[in-house]
Amino acid sequence: MGLPPTELTLLLTGAVIAGFVQGLSGFAFSMVSMAIWVWALDPKLAAVMAVFGSLVGQVIGVFTVPRKLAWRQLAPFLLGGLVGIPLGVMLLPRLDADAFKFGLGALLVVACPLMLFAAQLPRVALRSPLLARTADALAGAGGGVMGGLGGFTGVIPTLWCTLRGLEKAAQRSVVQNFNLTTLAVTMAAYVASGAVTRPMWPLLPLVAAAVLVPSMIGARFYHRLSEQSFRRIVLGLLTAAGAVMLIAAAPRVLRW
Repeated sequence: MGLPPTELTLLLTGAVIAGFVQGLSGFAFSMVSMAIWVWALDPKLAAVMAVFGSLVGQVIGVFTVPRKLAWRQLAPFLLGGLVGIPLGVMLLPRLDADAFKFGLGALLVVACPLMLFAAQLPRVALRSPLLARTADALAGAGGGVMGGLGGFTGVIPTLWCTLRGLEKAAQRSVVQNFNLTTLAVTMAAYVASGAVTRPMWPLLPLVAAAVLVPSMIGARFYHRLSEQSFRRIVLGLLTAAGAVMLIAAAPRVLRW
């Protein structure tokens, strides 16, 4: 894309750091990378690279951290996600840089603490199987919309699975298989809609290369480190980054 050296360095640095985080924790590539890229990269470029990098990380995760596939549990999330993705893709070209920074900051400030303290939140018990699957589909639709806007597919489904009280292995299975599928569909939609412009194509293999090794290293540490401790550090830093974005963008977005 003919990026200046500073922006190219920022792009690859964000991909390396986010790749390691995703390999270790199984999520958060888009949140980590966007928290870095949003300061200098065009939002539309950042969104495409976040979706692509997330997808690469999820594909690597299939081989480095195998997960079970429970279609019956996963299906409602996927159906909702497939409905939500086109809406997010349609909204992407209308993004304003300051509004995007403000929205991303708000997402990080709200979502990260919720994900951090989700274990202490009250569990949602839905006695009706139909109601439970409908709620799962709505969570999937929210993930699809967020995915279309920049690869944030896992935020809402992760929160919902935690509130439902899914045990760790079941939640990882649902969220990671949901992410893999919806990110692949989102990337295909980006290509079909023209969101991936010709100058962006040469950057894709660079991002993939930057993600590959850190993601594999992160996966090797997955079984050695306390996932909960690492999540606290990552989500705490992301919350702080979101607060800084909000403070920086709020005067221009709210016209103070």
